Parts: sequence; C-alpha cells; structure tokens
Amino acid sequence: MPVNRVQDEVESVLHQDQVVMESEEPPSLAFKRNLSHEEKALSGLPLTFKEIISMAPIGYRIWKSLQIPKSKGQGQDVFIDPFLKRYTSSCQGVPLGGIGAGSIGRSCRGEFLRWQLFPRICEDKPVLANQFSIFVSRSNGEKFSTVLCPKRPGTLNDNSASGIGSWDWSLDGKNSKYHALFPRAWTVYDGEPDPNLKIVCRQISPFIPHNYKDSSLPVAVFTYTLTNLGESEAAVTLLFTWANSVGGDSGLSGHHFNSKFRTDDNIKGLLLHHMTAGGLPSVNYAISAEETSSVHVSQCTCFTISGKSQGITARDMWQEIKEHGSFDHLNSQDVSQPSEPNSLIGAAIAASVKVPPGSVQTVTFSLTWVCPEVNFRSGRTYYRRYTKFYGTHSNVAINIARDAILGHRQWESQIEAWQRPILEDKSLPEWYPPTLFNELYFLNAGGTIWTDGTLPSSNSGKYRLSRSISNLVFKSKDNPSDNDSMVVSVLESIMLLHEVTKIPEMLASALGTRLLHEGEENVGQFLYLEGIEYHMCNTYDVHFYASFALTMLFPKIELSIQRDFAAAVMMHDPSGMTLLQDGTWAQRKVLGAVPHDIGMKDPWFELNFYSLHNTDRWKDLNPKFVLQVYRDIVATGDQNFARAVWPSVYIAMAYMEQFDKDEDGMIENEGFPDQTYDTWSVSGVSAYCGGLWVAALQAASAIAHVVGDERSEEYFWFRYQKAKKVYGKLWNGSYFNYDNSGSPSSVSIQADQLAGHWYARACGLHPIVDTEKARIALEMVYKFNVLKVKQGKIGAANGMLPNGEPDMCTLQSREIWSGVTYAVAAGMIQENMVEMGFTTAFGIHEVVWSEKGLGYAFQTPEGWDVEGRYRSLGYMRPLAIWAMQWALEQDNSMNSRMVLKLREREITEEAVLKEHVAFVSVARLLKLQPQSDSRSRFQVMYESTCKRMFR
Repeated sequence: MPVNRVQDEVESVLHQDQVVMESEEPPSLAFKRNLSHEEKALSGLPLTFKEIISMAPIGYRIWKSLQIPKSKGQGQDVFIDPFLKRYTSSCQGVPLGGIGAGSIGRSCRGEFLRWQLFPRICEDKPVLANQFSIFVSRSNGEKFSTVLCPKRPGTLNDNSASGIGSWDWSLDGKNSKYHALFPRAWTVYDGEPDPNLKIVCRQISPFIPHNYKDSSLPVAVFTYTLTNLGESEAAVTLLFTWANSVGGDSGLSGHHFNSKFRTDDNIKGLLLHHMTAGGLPSVNYAISAEETSSVHVSQCTCFTISGKSQGITARDMWQEIKEHGSFDHLNSQDVSQPSEPNSLIGAAIAASVKVPPGSVQTVTFSLTWVCPEVNFRSGRTYYRRYTKFYGTHSNVAINIARDAILGHRQWESQIEAWQRPILEDKSLPEWYPPTLFNELYFLNAGGTIWTDGTLPSSNSGKYRLSRSISNLVFKSKDNPSDNDSMVVSVLESIMLLHEVTKIPEMLASALGTRLLHEGEENVGQFLYLEGIEYHMCNTYDVHFYASFALTMLFPKIELSIQRDFAAAVMMHDPSGMTLLQDGTWAQRKVLGAVPHDIGMKDPWFELNFYSLHNTDRWKDLNPKFVLQVYRDIVATGDQNFARAVWPSVYIAMAYMEQFDKDEDGMIENEGFPDQTYDTWSVSGVSAYCGGLWVAALQAASAIAHVVGDERSEEYFWFRYQKAKKVYGKLWNGSYFNYDNSGSPSSVSIQADQLAGHWYARACGLHPIVDTEKARIALEMVYKFNVLKVKQGKIGAANGMLPNGEPDMCTLQSREIWSGVTYAVAAGMIQENMVEMGFTTAFGIHEVVWSEKGLGYAFQTPEGWDVEGRYRSLGYMRPLAIWAMQWALEQDNSMNSRMVLKLREREITEEAVLKEHVAFVSVARLLKLQPQSDSRSRFQVMYESTCKRMFR
C-alpha cells in the first residue's frame, strides 16, 4: 500500500551514515512567482437574493450569539463570524514549522504573516519589521543595501525618521523569483541588489512523513547561498530582524524583553521573551545563525521599532550595519530592559562573510518559536508534542534552534527521498506533483495542535458510560469471536446509561488514548480546524476527504484521531444547544452518533461546536467513520486498532438503523441538509448518503472479519447485499439521481454521487455499483459538472441539471468545491479513467495555483462560484488531492479475503436471524426520542413564506 512505500523510502535515509545533500537550486517542478508580481484582490462569494432571504434568520442568530459573549468578556460562542472583515493577500507562500506546533506564515515576497500561535487566533497581517536584509560592499568601492522584500504601496505606514521606513526598501523584485514545494521554498535573487551577486535563500521546515519527532518542531531554517559572479571580492552581511510580537498589536502591550545566547556549537542568537497579554501563554522566539571559520555572527539585543522604549532606534541599527558590516562596534547589553507599553521592540542578528570572485559561501539562520502550553477557553491546558523531547524549560527555544541548524541537511535528505519518486514520475502531468505537495500546507497552517499525549488538568466532566461499563463494552477485544458476549455487554452498557452519575472526567471524554493496547505508542492527540474561518476541530465529514494525507504520511496521527472518534461514539452529553438553523433546542451529543467535530471550546470533552443543524440526525457521519476505520486498517495492518474500535463501529452501525423507516435495509434522508452539504436539502434514498451506507455495510463486514466476529461478518454482508439492491434503483440510465423524493433537485447530477463507491474501491472492497454504471456516471459528471462550467477550467460544480445549467436551488449546489473535485478525480482514476481524472482536477490547479489563477495559493478555499469568487479561504477538504495519489499508488489487486470468501455464496435472511435480533435490540436502545416542534411561531411563518416564494 502507498503508506509503506513512503515509509520505506524515508527510513532508508534515516539509516544512512553519510548524507550528501545540497539543494541550493530549486526543483524544476514547483509553484513559481516573480517577487514583482501584482497583488490580486480576492473576491468573496456573494449570495443571491433567495439565499439572503433564506439565510437571514441564521445570520441574525449568529450575530446575536456574537454579541452576548462579548459583552460578558467570554469571547465568541459560534463556529463562524461572517461579519468579521479579514485581511487577505494573494501572495501567500509556504508556512513555517512542523505540524501542530503553532504556525507562522510567509508570503512569496518574504513577509512573515498569518500568525497562528494560539487556538482560534489568526493574525493575518504581516509584521513588517520581520525581515531578511543584505548589505554588500565590494573592494572596488561599490555598495548595495536593501531589505530582501519588495515594498508594497500602502503597507509600510512607518515614514518616521527612526522607524523601519528609514531602511532601504529598494528591491523591485523583477529579477527575483520565488519557488515553493512544501515544506521547502527557494527565493532566487538574480542580480538584485548587486548585479554580480546571485543570492538563493532556501527555507526548510521539518515536515517529514513518518518522523514523529522532528515534524512536531516549531522551527524553520533559512540557508543563504551567495555566488560571486563579479571580479572583485564582496563583503556581504545578511541581517535578520525580528519584532517582539505575536502578530497584530500584541507587541505594544509592554513588558517584553530580549537576551543574547551562544551554544557550545557556535550557534549565536537572541531570545525574544514575549509576555503575552490577555491571559494567553508567553512565547519565546529564538533567531540564530551558525558561526563558522568564514562566517562571523554579531547581535543587537534590542532596537526600538516604534514608541519610546530605551535603546537604539530601527534607523540606528540599520546604519550600524551599513557603516560597519556588523554589530561589533555596538555596545549591546546581554539582556534588554523590558519594553514600555505602546512601544514595539525588536532584535537583530547579522552574519558577515567575504565572498571572493568566482566562489560560493553559505550562511544559515533559524527561527524558533516556543509556546509549550495550549490553553482552551474551558481552562484546560495541554502541552505540545515537542515538549516530550525538549521539556518546558527556558532553554527549549535555544535547543531546538541548535538542533535545527545542525540537523536540517538530514531533514532535507528525508524530504527529498519522499518527494523524488513523484517528482520524477514522467507519467504525471507537470502541474500535479507541486500541487500535491503544496496542498499539504494546511497540516501546518490549518490551526493545527499536536499534544504530547498526557492528560490535561482536571475539571468537571460530562456524562458518559462509567468506567466499569466502559470495560464491559470493550472487553470483546480480548475475545473477539465471542459475539454473543459482546452484544450482551453493549446492551447492558446502554441500559445502565440511565443510572450514570458524574464520573472521572477522562472517561467523560473523547480522548482515545485509553483504547491503546499495552505497549502501543502514544503519539499524542491531534487537532486541525475545518478552516481558518470555520472554527471546529477535526470536522469529521470533511476529514473523510482530507484524511488520505494523514493516512499516507502520518498514519499514527490518523489512528489517534480515529481512536478519539471511537471514544466519542460512546459519549453521551445531554446538555443542550440552540440550533442556528431554526432556533430549536437539541442535545449536544447522543450515544451512538459520530460527532460532527471534536469541539473547540473544550476539545474532546465538549463535542459538536457546530450548531447549524442537529448532526445527531446526519446520515453521512456514522458511515464515514466505519469506512475510514476500515481504510486505516487496510493501510496500517494494525489489528490491535481494529479490535479496540470494533465495539464503536458496531454501535455506530446500530445507531443508523432508526433511519431505515421502511425497513428495506436502506437509510433515508429526512428532508433537511442532514449531510456534509449542509445547505442542500435531501429526502428519501440519496445517491450520496445511500452510497456511503452501502459501502459502510460492506466495510463493517470486513472489520468484523479482521477481529474474528464471524456472525457480524455474515450479518453485515447480508445487509450490504440487501441495501445495494435498493440503492441501484436510483440509477436512471445515465447517473444516480440525487434522491428519490421527486423534488426538482432529485434529478440533479451531483458530482459527489459516487462517494460511497469511491471509498469502497479505495479500501479494496468490492464496487457497490456495477463498474460500467460507475464509468457512465463519472462520464456524465465530466461532461456536465466539469466541461459545461468554464470549459472545464474551474473544477466540478456540485450540482448540474440535465439541461446543462447549474442547480441553483441552494448556495452549495451551485458551488465548485475544491476538495470534492479532487475526490471525484480520485474516483475516476480508480476506474482507470486516469486522463479524465487529471483533467477534472486541473481546474482546481488553474483557479488556485496557476500564475493566471485567482491568488488562492496556500489558502485553497472550500469552494467558489462559476466566476471564481471564494467561500472560506484556507480549508481542510482540499487535502483530498492525496486521495488521487492513493488511487495512483493503490495495489488494484488488493481485495479483502473475507469479501472474496463471502461472495462465493448468497447469505439468506434465516442464516442471520439471530444476529439481526441482537442488532435490532441494540439499535432500539440507541433510537432518538421523538421531539415536539419547538420552532417559534415566527420561524414557522418565515419558513412557510420562503417555500411559497421560492418553489
């Protein structure tokens, strides 16, 4: 399987004694931009009149929710703030650092921006004092100096004589080019500012598949290669300046200070101690450089960027380097005085080197940021993954900086070993490899948090099965063949739920570490946002698409997430929340339902921060859980994992029984958007949810086989055969209908109609529809959803009508979703329609990544309309491009032995009657209680009026 190939290649490098690695020149396949390219204005997606009217009550409830907490000083209480106007830029580049350590972005021009060091906080604007600059003095008298970032009109507002506006901002960028191949980037300054000096900056971050230590580090390395093409010696000083700030106006709060350091390995640098205000944890930065026999490093402990703090000004600091080429003449203290409120201070490090004619010199810097604590609004505190290796003491930033500078060549060797086979595969279109790698930016810049796996501080817990009951539920893992005892344990557990009292809070959580077997590695917990604008962690209906990246590159993290959701299935939280859709009340999370997300205010303990709909009634979440579990079993071969999560799989399947109203074996949607397309209503049997259910039944049978539960294996196979026949009735000869309700949207051609079939094939299961029908349906999607929308240059529209027009029934039916387009392309590749798959996905590349595109690189939106106007920049689902790579690398001969065995004979209803009775007994206890209509009179009148207006 693909995960093994990647791991073998990286591990082969890890065991090499000698590492020969020098990648000054960028690869030929990369994202490329001139530094002088024009900024593009990013246009958000406007709503139609119908959508404005339909969504007005939702907007009002969001606005009201935002006001109440703010007045109490508690912060936001909803997952989205559509009224917030965010700073946007079309010049985003490869972000810095590993994963889950806090992220700092960097634009392709060289600015440091998009600060994500604390949960839910994203400071988008650049801090312009954070720069690399160069000073060149030649023996023939020529001198050059500039900040290595083009000055943008309107962004540099400091025109004071002492501020950074006094620096030399003379780089125009016309001869300089940025190259990006995540997690590295190269900026080539070809004759700028010195016509006879070529400068290459190589930016390296430790995103290394299957390396669970270095990939957690909050650090980036910048290696400058200086090539003297002239006839005179060049004395070069590279300057790295950094403001004591975490973005926004944080640097003005005062009491921040800086200090010098030097290691025994000749790493010299400065620590910037940021005493974060507003109750947030403090942050330590380290800017450092390696001193060698040819490179001299000097430090400026503190300079004032703005305000009246003591010390030299930004202008004085600049002039010191311009005059002397170093800070050796500067009487700089080892520790600076704390900054005054309303003043911003910075620190600077200079590396000086002489470059003779025709020679090359190298200078290496690093940037480290350390914030070990992760604090959530609940008051719970976790520690980041890197503290497992470096601790939480004051020297952490120094030690990480040292290890990064000394070890970055080994990192690059591992990165190259991983990427080289794909980059050198001539069967792939040239646009695909760089897009594949660059979409991984979201695992760094998607608000990711990776903990050390230890438990947080205690607080009052939610309600859940007690410890003894939990042991009953999971005891079947020790005797997986004893299906009767497993079902009995599940039944006893559910019945005792009514007697639950407050219990130890770690058992009242979705922390899946308790599902680890003795001796299994605890790699910690992992969180990432649905999107930079959509604040929910590990949104599961979207993770369904994105998870291929983690499964292939960091499978232990993927298994950790799945264990969390397995634990979450067993949680029951009867506390209420008001739904934004209609103002009604719903329980936060019921036993048996897979949650929409793992939470935000108090992850793992308070689930479902999403409050638009009651997701306990969604039809896609539980099947997606079962399918992902089996996919991950296939990818890793981890049978301990299979046994640990099997009870949750069984309960998740039993929970769905209540949605089979007519008992034909097929679940039915309930006339509202009860799925990932959460503005697109669906009724009855549907192509999307129905297909997922059919595939999940087959996957459940396969998991039962793995854990040795033969009765469940046969039962779910029987249910799969039964549901498959019902699902086939959606076929109209050309594609599968959106649903069977007879509404105008029922005949919509949904791009994602074969999601269940795609996942079944990706897992190595049997197709849930005939191969010929799958190919015909995908060809229909290609002809209508792809080619009829901007000549196929913009991706696949979610819904198209048979007359060739977009389905305008709702916002999401008319949108193009980047992640879904990648998933559809993956499905095409699995059906050996490879060229069609690449052509479909090429539209996403054209919109997001091409030079003539719309400026969405390194912030791929959830979707856009036919004019390319975006919704939700920086979104999780586009990681689904790794499903394409999974399909390309998949062993097509892989099939479950269990499936082949069961296929030889037809299973009768009589043969599984006993198991059916047991299954229904569990399902009955999981069934949701009927609820009265609690909508307000106004809401009922409003919905009735909208139906009359827009039918």
